[in-house]
Amino acid sequence: MFQASEFGTKRRTSTESSEPCEKKTKARQVTLEDICNPLKTQDKKEPQKCEKPRICLQTLDRLREFCSDSDQQCSRVREASFQKKEPLTLEKCSGITGTSSELKNPLQSRDISPKAAQKEELRCNLSQFSASFKSYESTQNTSDINLNKRTKSIYTPLELQFIDMKKQYKDAVLCVECGYKYRFFGEDAEIAAKELNIYCHQDHNFMTASIPCHRLFVHVRRLVAKGYKVGVIKQMETAALKAAGENKSSLFSRKLTALYTKSTLIGEDVNPLLKLDDSVDVEEVTTDVPDNYLLCICENGENLKNRKKGDIIIGIMAVQPTTGEVIFDSFQDCASRLELESRVLHLQPVEIILPSSLSDQSEKLINSITSMRLRDDRIRIERMENLHFEYSHAFQLITNFYAKEVPDTADPQKLSVIVSLDKPVICSLAAVIAYLKEFNLERILYNPSNFKRLSNETEYMTINGTTMKNLEILQNQTDMKTRGSLLWVLDHTKTPFGRRRLKKWVTQPLIKSSEINARLDAVSEILLSESSVFGQIRNLLCKLPDIERGLCSVFHKKCSTQEFFLIVSTLSRLDLEIQVLVPVIHSHVKTPLLQNALLEIPELLSPVKHYLKILNEEAAKTGDKTQLFKDLTDFPVIRKKKEEILDVLSKIQLHLTDIRKQIKNPSAEYVTVSGQEFMIEVKNSNKSSVPSDWVMISSTKAVSRFHSPFIIENYRHLNQLREQLVLDCNAEWLNFLDHFSEHYRPVSKAIGHLATVDCLFSLAQVAKQGDYCRPTVQDNCQEIIIKNGRHPVIDVLLGEQDQYVPNTTNLSGDGERVMIITGPNMGGKSSYIKQVALITVMAQIGSYVPAEESRVGIVDGIFTRMGAADNIYKGRSTFMEELTDTAEIIRKATSRSLVILDELGRGTSTHDGIAIAYATLEHFIRDVESLTLFVTHYPSVCELEKVYPEKVGNYHMAFLVNEEESAEQKGSEDEENPEFITFLYQITKGVSARSYGLNVAKLANIPEEILKKAAHKSKELERIVNMKRKKLKSFAEVWKINDSQELQKWKSMHEPEDERKDSF
Repeated sequence: MFQASEFGTKRRTSTESSEPCEKKTKARQVTLEDICNPLKTQDKKEPQKCEKPRICLQTLDRLREFCSDSDQQCSRVREASFQKKEPLTLEKCSGITGTSSELKNPLQSRDISPKAAQKEELRCNLSQFSASFKSYESTQNTSDINLNKRTKSIYTPLELQFIDMKKQYKDAVLCVECGYKYRFFGEDAEIAAKELNIYCHQDHNFMTASIPCHRLFVHVRRLVAKGYKVGVIKQMETAALKAAGENKSSLFSRKLTALYTKSTLIGEDVNPLLKLDDSVDVEEVTTDVPDNYLLCICENGENLKNRKKGDIIIGIMAVQPTTGEVIFDSFQDCASRLELESRVLHLQPVEIILPSSLSDQSEKLINSITSMRLRDDRIRIERMENLHFEYSHAFQLITNFYAKEVPDTADPQKLSVIVSLDKPVICSLAAVIAYLKEFNLERILYNPSNFKRLSNETEYMTINGTTMKNLEILQNQTDMKTRGSLLWVLDHTKTPFGRRRLKKWVTQPLIKSSEINARLDAVSEILLSESSVFGQIRNLLCKLPDIERGLCSVFHKKCSTQEFFLIVSTLSRLDLEIQVLVPVIHSHVKTPLLQNALLEIPELLSPVKHYLKILNEEAAKTGDKTQLFKDLTDFPVIRKKKEEILDVLSKIQLHLTDIRKQIKNPSAEYVTVSGQEFMIEVKNSNKSSVPSDWVMISSTKAVSRFHSPFIIENYRHLNQLREQLVLDCNAEWLNFLDHFSEHYRPVSKAIGHLATVDCLFSLAQVAKQGDYCRPTVQDNCQEIIIKNGRHPVIDVLLGEQDQYVPNTTNLSGDGERVMIITGPNMGGKSSYIKQVALITVMAQIGSYVPAEESRVGIVDGIFTRMGAADNIYKGRSTFMEELTDTAEIIRKATSRSLVILDELGRGTSTHDGIAIAYATLEHFIRDVESLTLFVTHYPSVCELEKVYPEKVGNYHMAFLVNEEESAEQKGSEDEENPEFITFLYQITKGVSARSYGLNVAKLANIPEEILKKAAHKSKELERIVNMKRKKLKSFAEVWKINDSQELQKWKSMHEPEDERKDSF
C-alpha cells in the first residue's frame, strides 16, 4: 500500500516525518523566491516580540505523561540546529494556536528564563509524536540544511524532497504523488487552488492542495490550457519492495516522470482515452482536434545595416509532437514582419520558443498576436538562453544528436538534409531539440527526410496572413471562431485527422492543374457514382478515434495499454474491412487518387494484426500489464517471475495441510478479507487450539483470523515478487512499444491516406449543397470567369429563406483585367470582391464552387488590402497599416496574382488619398499586369478607364433612389433630407456618381437633426463644387477661342449666368 500522506497530517508514521510535534509560529507562506534566494532573509538579526502561547498548564502536564526521556538528545539536536546559519531559508506558515518567543532564539531563552527553559524541555519531549531524528544527528551540516531559518522549524523529508525538485523545475507547477493523491505545495498550491477551484490550506512550512489520482489527467489538462508548464512527480518505490529493502525507514524515492505544456500534451497521465472500453465512446472525449504546433523562431541579424532598417532573415521550426509533423522555413522579412505574421497565422501555434533577446519589431508582433486571444486560448511563450540560438553551439548540438543519440543515422543522405538547411533554421532546430529533450519527445526529429518546408511557392498558392484574416479563411473576424469561415463551409469531415488535413488544404491551395484536377475527378466520382462502395467507405470513417495522435503517443512510448489496444484494434478492423472491399474498389473506383489511397491502406496496416494477437484484450482494457501478453515465449523475464510466484503459491497451498493438523480442523481453508490473503479463520471459542506463535491479523465478535509464521514469511516474499513482476512488465511493455514503433512510418502513411479520403468525401458533401459547379482549372491562362457566383459563407448563413444575389465576374489577361468598383456604402462591394477571391481559392483546393459556371486560370497568390484598423502593439496608425499592406502587395504580386484593394487612400486627406490610390492602381495596370479588383469612392480614379480602355472597366453596385419617399420627408420649409435608397447588390457596368453615405448614417440611427444638418451641408458643398467645375469648363473653352466674334458669342452666353452666380 502506498502511504497516504507524508506531510504533516495528524497521523504520521516514523518513516516519513521527522518534524517535532511543536506549536507552530506565525510566519509568511513559503515562496519559490525564498527557496532560490535564501540570503534575503538573513538580514533580520533581531527577533520580533511574539505573544505568549495560549496553552494551559494542565494540558502541558498531560502531554508530559506521553513523553519519554529524550530531553538531552532533542536539546542537542535543537542546539546544533541553531548554532550555525545556512543559506537555505524558507518561511513557515502560521501555527495552530499561538506563537512562542522562545522559538525566535531558543539558546538565548534557555539561558535567561527558567520558564522558557521549561517550555523548551517540553518541546523536546513532544518530539516523540513525530519522526526520529537519527538522520539529522549525523553531522552539524545536515541539521542546518533541514532547518527553516526564518521560523526555526525543521523541514520534513518530503518538504526537502519537494524543495530539491522545485530547484530543478522552477518554471513548472509540480504535482507530487503521495499515496492515493497528488499534492501541490507552496506557490504551486495557490496556483492550483485558483485555476482548479480546489481548497488550499497551510500545512507545516507550505501551503498545500491535493487532487485524487484518478482525476490527474483532467486537472493537468486544465492547468496546461491556462498556459502553465506542469510536472508530474511519481513514487518510484512500492510499499512491499521498500519494506524488504535496506532503506525501509527512509522516504519514498520520487522523480519527475513527465512534463506537459500546450504543445507537448501527450502521455498516459493526460490521455482522455485512458478509461475507454469501446471506441463508440470516443466522440465524447476527443473534442480537442485543433493543431498544437510548437514554433521556434530564430533571427539572423549579421548585416548590421539591414538590422537597423528592420530587415532580417528569420528561420522557423514548427513541430507537432502529437501528430509527428515537422515543418521548417527561412525567409527574409522587412520591418513590418508581415512574412513572420503570415506563417504564425498559418500554423496557429499553441506555444512559441523565443531567444531571450529578440528584435523590437518581432517582439511587437508576438505581443500583438498573443494579446488578441482570450487567456485560455493564449499562446504560451517559452524563453531560452541566446546560447541555444548561436550557430556554433547549435551546429555542435545537432551534430552530437544525429551522430551519437539517433539510431541508424549513418546514412550521409540524412545528415545532408540537415546541413543543407539555412543557418537560422539550424539554430531553431537546435533549440527545439534541447526543449523536447525535457519532455522525452525528441524522437520525432530522428528522421530529417520527413521535414517539410512551409512556404513552397512551386507547389502552393501564396496566401499571406493579411489575406487569411481579410477573407476569413480559418476563422471569422467577429469572434475569432471557426463558424463563418471558409473552413467551416468546407468541413464535413468525420475524423479528427481528416479535419487537420482539410485545414492544410484550405490554407495551401494547389497551383498545379494536374493535382487540382485529380482532386476534382475524385470529388466528381464520389458525387456522381451510384455504387454503394462509397457509402461503405464513408461509414468506416465514422466514430474513429484520433488514431493519428494515438500512433504518436505509441511512438513516444507514452501511451496506456487501453489506448494502445484501442488504436491497434481500430487499425486492424480498418485493415480487415478495407481488405474485404478491395475487389469492389478495383472495379468501381476509377479515379487514381481514391483508388491508390484505398488499395495501399491494407498493405501498410498488415503488420498491426500481429501485435493485436499478442495482447490479452481484458488485461489491456483494465490496464493490467502482468496479464497483458498471451504468449510469454518472447518475454522470458516475465515468464520466470511468474514461475517464481507460482512456486511460492504452491508452497503456501501445501502448508494448508500442516495448518489443518495444528488446529485439528480438516476443513480449514484460507480466507481473504480486505486485501489480506491466506488467513486462517478460527472461531473465538476455539482460539485455544491456535499455536502461540501465530499472529492475529483481524477479528470479529465470532471469529479471529491468523497468519502462521510460515505464511508471514512467504506472503511477504510473494508480495515482493508480485511487485517486482509489475516493474518487469512495465519494462517489457516499453520494449514492446519500441518494437511496434518500427512500423510507425507505414502506419502513419496509411492514416494519411484515410485523412485524404475523408477530405474528398467532405468536399463531395459540399458539392451536394445545390447550385455548385465543377470549376475548369487551366495552366498558362490568366483569367477568372464566374457566372452567377455566390459568396460561399454568406450563402450558407442565409440559407434558403434569404437567397444571396448572384453576380458575374469576367477578368482576363487578354482583355479586361482590372475592375474599378464604386457604389453606395453597404451596397455589397466588399462581399463581392471576397466572393471572387474565395471562389478562386475553392477552385484551386479542388472543390466545387457556388456558381453556375466557373473557369479559373492558375493564380499563384491572392493579396488583399481591406478594412481600417490601427495596430497599437506594432506602433502603427490606421493609415500606416493600410500603406504597409499595400507596399507588401506591390513587392510580392506578379502577373499571375489576384490583387484586391478595398478603398485605398481613405485614411488621409482627400487629395493625398486620391493621388495614392490613382498611382497605385496605375502601377498594377501598367507594370504588374495582375488581375485586380479595386474598390473606391474617388471618382477621379475611375478616369483610368479612359487611359487604359481595353484593360480597365468601371463597375458599381446597383441601387434605386426612392424619390417619392424622399419627397414626402421634405417639410414645409423645404428642409434637406437624405435620399432613401434601395440596395440591389448587383454588379453593373458604369460609375456611381455618389456614395450615399447619409443613407448609412440613417440606417445607423444617427439623430434626425444631425442628419438634416448633414444633408443641407452636403447639398451646399455639392453646389459649390458644381459651380467651380462649370467655371473651369467655361474658362477652358474661352482659352481655345481665336476669333473675336466667337469671343463675343461666348460672352453673351455666359455673362448673365456668371452675374447670377456671383450674386448668389
